[in-house]
Amino acid sequence: MEKKYDVYAIGNALVDTEIEVSDEFLARMDLGKGLMTLVDEARQRELLDALAGEAEPHNHTCGGSACNTVVATRYFGGRGYYACKVADDDTGTFFVDALRAAGVDTNMDGDREPGTSGKCLVMITPDAERTMNSFLGISQFVGKGELNEAAIAASRYVYLEGYLVSSDSARAAAVRLRELAEQHGVRTSLTFSDPAMVQLFRDGLVEMLGTGVDLLFCNEAEALGFTGTDSPQAALEALKPMCNGLAMTLGARGALLWDGENTHHVEAEPVKPVDTNGAGDMFAGAFLYAITQGHDFPTAGRLASAACARLIREFGPRLPAEAHLEVRRRVLGE
Repeated sequence: MEKKYDVYAIGNALVDTEIEVSDEFLARMDLGKGLMTLVDEARQRELLDALAGEAEPHNHTCGGSACNTVVATRYFGGRGYYACKVADDDTGTFFVDALRAAGVDTNMDGDREPGTSGKCLVMITPDAERTMNSFLGISQFVGKGELNEAAIAASRYVYLEGYLVSSDSARAAAVRLRELAEQHGVRTSLTFSDPAMVQLFRDGLVEMLGTGVDLLFCNEAEALGFTGTDSPQAALEALKPMCNGLAMTLGARGALLWDGENTHHVEAEPVKPVDTNGAGDMFAGAFLYAITQGHDFPTAGRLASAACARLIREFGPRLPAEAHLEVRRRVLGE
């Protein structure tokens, strides 16, 4: 059948508030640097109150990891669908309007349930590291009912967000999405999302992987934590039975790629980072765009690396749409 979408993604729908903080603030508020921590709404409010007068937010964006990825794919020129759950509140309306403005289709276009939509406080330290505290709200209840089988069947790839592993209903939805994709001959991909997910929910990630996915995304810390190994190469060997291809980001050392036959190393473009929030999401979005357009892994890796270098030079988890096209023309000549 003709494919309407390049990527069908499922994830936690969150509106991000990004703010600069000091390392002292993280220590004072007992925050795990570089990690995503799930919190309740009261704790998130406590953090915002503590920040009052110290710093002003840089921006509010319709976010969440998989959302960032599918928007990046769309901005590069692909077509995307995002399955999620937001409430019938101002935050949910902001999220859906922003998703629609980006040109991404979603199951949230119709009536929405009452409740509170999810929010994420993204704190950026002077070394450009991001520390996230997420209140999932109604997003934690995303489930199988949010899936659209016709849209899944009409996609080239499905993309599972590892953050979903922390919720029983969301994990079940991710597993069902992978199963439906396999039934319809659609390729599957998954991201480990965060070292904390690997540390706390490894068994759930194994369940989401099933007998294996076509493409696995992870960073070095996630790969080492999941496999219990001490080097990227050893982690790659341990992960091979779980996937048909892999993209492992190594920060300033670039990325390690395995296309099912050969291993490739892609250099990172030298840049002074300002904010690394969203870099992994951007890498996956660019990579998925390239391979769904017929490019090989090394080419996809070069596009993804260039996109990340462009992203981390400034604040925010997203680039303007036109910046994606500039990177695409520079790397792919398109």
